[in-house]
Amino acid sequence: MPANKELSAALDIEGTVPIHSVQLDAMVVLKIVKHCRESVPATVTGQLMGLDVNGVLEVTHSFPMPKNADSEDLEGSQYQLQMMRCLREVNVDDNSVGWYQSTNMGNFMNQSLIEHQFEFQQALSKSVLIIHDVARSSMGNLNLRALRLTPAFMKLYKEKKFTTDSLAKAKLTFSNIFEELPITIRNTALLNALLFELETPSESVEISASHLTTYKEKAAGASAKKSVLEPSFDMLDLSLDPYVARNLENLMDTIDEHHQEQGNYAYWQRSVERENKKKAAYVLNRKTENARRAQAGQAPLPNEDVDSMFKFPPEPSRLDHLLISGQIDNYCKQINQFAGPTLGKLFAVGELQK
Repeated sequence: MPANKELSAALDIEGTVPIHSVQLDAMVVLKIVKHCRESVPATVTGQLMGLDVNGVLEVTHSFPMPKNADSEDLEGSQYQLQMMRCLREVNVDDNSVGWYQSTNMGNFMNQSLIEHQFEFQQALSKSVLIIHDVARSSMGNLNLRALRLTPAFMKLYKEKKFTTDSLAKAKLTFSNIFEELPITIRNTALLNALLFELETPSESVEISASHLTTYKEKAAGASAKKSVLEPSFDMLDLSLDPYVARNLENLMDTIDEHHQEQGNYAYWQRSVERENKKKAAYVLNRKTENARRAQAGQAPLPNEDVDSMFKFPPEPSRLDHLLISGQIDNYCKQINQFAGPTLGKLFAVGELQK
């Protein structure tokens, strides 16, 4: 009996232990990277399979979702069920633990992604979203992020009330729409052997006395060709980094969208102010009429529901404003991270020219 309790606590059958990290198998990472790179610049998605063990979401398998414009939702759900049935037959983890999506330049905060992740977390409380940025990964460092919607945002999204008052009451901003979980990558024994083979030189080393001199000469020649002291003129290139330039273009487009959202909100405020002026004028006229009727000894006007007489436009949803603000913040962080070396060279050259 104690063993069963320990097993139940480790596997978290009752779902009481919150997720605090995500563990990806190396094969899952390779599948995600391969699928996303082959489909650039299109956005692709896939399913994640695994198990929650003591607060760690272990992702052990993944498969891509088909990309079809006609009846995509229906065919995608059927394909998913068939794949899970096949995985169960070959004794592979068939528990869905989330999904992954590709992105370019960190452009992923949109209503479609929010809705999809909300549905996942509604059905599976411990699901996660893996974002793979192909553009950033092409610069040398693998970019993977594990994201989940925060409980505060889940509550507001369920109520569909993204007004200024509700956002202020929930203390919700673009920075706490998602919560990011740390990611660890686990290599199996076979992958460790593969990495060891890739690191091992392919040329065989001759130890015999007859070939030792020749091998030393070849090694000395190779090291001389790859000397670290060779001059490199790449650092003198003053052209703007294409990644930074593309981020600046996306930032300007997103700022235009933000300006448009502000214009829509300002139009709503003017409409409300216009109706409030009409209401105040109507109430003042009634008070004046009632005062005149009281002086004349007449009965006052009957009470009326003044609010129902004026049509106040509903406040537009502030969800788009939150997402656009988060996207602007993401672009600014990327520019700040990658523009440092380029701007440093430009300022240095400017000082030299003086």
